[in-house]
Amino acid sequence: MPQGIFFCGIFKYNGNIKVAHAKAQGGKMNNHIHWYPGHIAKAERLLKEKLNLVDVVLEVLDARIPVSSSYGSTEVLFKNKPRIILLNKCDLSDPSENLKWKKIIEEKTGAICLLTTNAGAKDTNLIINKIIEISKPVIDKMVLKGLLPRPVRVMVAGMPNVGKSSTINRLIKKSKTKIGAKAGVTRQQQWVRVHEKIELLDTPGIIPMKQENQEAALKLAFVNSIGENSYDNEYAAAELLKILSTKYEQNLRDYYNLDNCDITIENIALKRNWIVKAGKPDITRCAQFILTNFRDGKIGKFTLDEY
Repeated sequence: MPQGIFFCGIFKYNGNIKVAHAKAQGGKMNNHIHWYPGHIAKAERLLKEKLNLVDVVLEVLDARIPVSSSYGSTEVLFKNKPRIILLNKCDLSDPSENLKWKKIIEEKTGAICLLTTNAGAKDTNLIINKIIEISKPVIDKMVLKGLLPRPVRVMVAGMPNVGKSSTINRLIKKSKTKIGAKAGVTRQQQWVRVHEKIELLDTPGIIPMKQENQEAALKLAFVNSIGENSYDNEYAAAELLKILSTKYEQNLRDYYNLDNCDITIENIALKRNWIVKAGKPDITRCAQFILTNFRDGKIGKFTLDEY
């Protein structure tokens, strides 16, 4: 292999996306994030199968990256089904931007947008009431056709790790009455009566990560919505520090005690005395540390996407 050329092979590995790196002497790290096309196709097929079963969609976004965690052409994806958008993990995003993003999303999509968190069940009644409100036209249409009204059928959908399962779990805790499998539905897909007017599909719909925008892909990596095998931690942590430095520089300096030095992985590692051979900073350990700090909200509450 010629010097300076980087080879990247992609293959399926235990259900995740695996990126195999082979670097020639003097070569540079390939910092692109890749997905396996078969994985995307399968996710799309499974999502469409579930969408055919439901009347209303709860789409979950990560409030820290409300644009990057959305699919884009969701009207096509969801076939214009009634939709409620949950701007989730809003306890980890910038409080000064949450209401602004809620307004922007509602104006752009025409859907109801709710600010929610994964902590506790305080949002449960709000979500249920909005489902009942938005599904009224669906039930009214059934009645006009001479059909008996039935509970509205709901599915929770979104990118990986935005809080779909947590949303399902807190809604199910409201009522643990299993309805069982519907005709034409696999045994794994069960319905739960969460309200006298609502049945919830107890398995989430995973929106495929069909991304070509590397900036959006990086932000998905920051919030752990992409498997770690598909990106380099050191590169991701360095890019995260760059983004945070433009908007939340003082938070970084205060948390990592970086008064008079550049905000880099190396300097953070040195401040913590994480040293490897020849007195060099342990950037591998420190990169993971920085990503975990961000994901847990320890550095501060941040929103990375711009209006």
